[in-house]
Amino acid sequence: MATTMKEERLRWVLPIIRKEVKLVDMAKVCPHGKRTLERWVAVYKKHGADALEPRSTEPKTQPKETPIRIKERVIEVRKKTKKCALKIHWQPAKEGIVIDERTVGKILKKEGLVRTYRVRKTTYTYMKVERKPGELVEIDVKYVPGCVAGRRYFQYTAIDTASRWRHLAVYDEQSAYNSIRFLKEVMTLFPYPVRAVKSDNGAIFTNYYTGTNKRSDMTVKTLHALDIFCRDNNVIHYLIDPGKPAQNGTVERSHREDQEKFYEQHTFTSYKDLQKKLRVWNDYYNNLEHCGLDGKTPNEMLANA
Repeated sequence: MATTMKEERLRWVLPIIRKEVKLVDMAKVCPHGKRTLERWVAVYKKHGADALEPRSTEPKTQPKETPIRIKERVIEVRKKTKKCALKIHWQPAKEGIVIDERTVGKILKKEGLVRTYRVRKTTYTYMKVERKPGELVEIDVKYVPGCVAGRRYFQYTAIDTASRWRHLAVYDEQSAYNSIRFLKEVMTLFPYPVRAVKSDNGAIFTNYYTGTNKRSDMTVKTLHALDIFCRDNNVIHYLIDPGKPAQNGTVERSHREDQEKFYEQHTFTSYKDLQKKLRVWNDYYNNLEHCGLDGKTPNEMLANA
């Protein structure tokens, strides 16, 4: 009994080649047909038994196939920057290379360079609110992974929800003093007035949920230093609901970018080295095309606002 296609073809061809059976008679019992037998016999006589090995019918070339140099460029950009297919589609466009977003996605999928996402059980309908620059700035703190020169550091992040422009700073401690200091830097560097900020309920941002500073009706006895600073500068300070970090989703998504594309790819020898590399990374981020901005960069959004 034949186990491969080559053995199956030889089973019908060899008796004809040895002149044990005529081709006409073999065709009467062969399920593959007379014309197929004739072709197999001709191939066997010309090239031998190996020529009966099945070969792919896929064309060797395609008239509209993406050139290999563009494929290599797409793979290189993905491995180096971890950009998504849409961002990779925008980058070659600036270099004069036209390639469709879906083509980029197919190339990444074929090379096994796509992210495996979990299945979302619950679907939500989100309404995108159009905001102006400075109308709402999300702030948060991220632990710098590991120790740098034997010390722990904390990354303060502020990101404008309208333009995705952001500012990063690293301090050796998280405190109310550094929160105010950081917000002052943001208000100085951001080209538009900051109207409101949003933060979580950490003690460095508010004492609303601190046990020693609340009454049964949840009114605060004394104002937090950051709240006083915001009040004096006509800045509204919003708080997210406890245990709902998704309400600060823009800055949380920014922190994931920092972790995957900055901290996991760099090492730091000192505090100054960390500050220098973080500054370069933030400049790169502010000049990077964003899917949520339809291919524009945060700096371009601010320039056109």
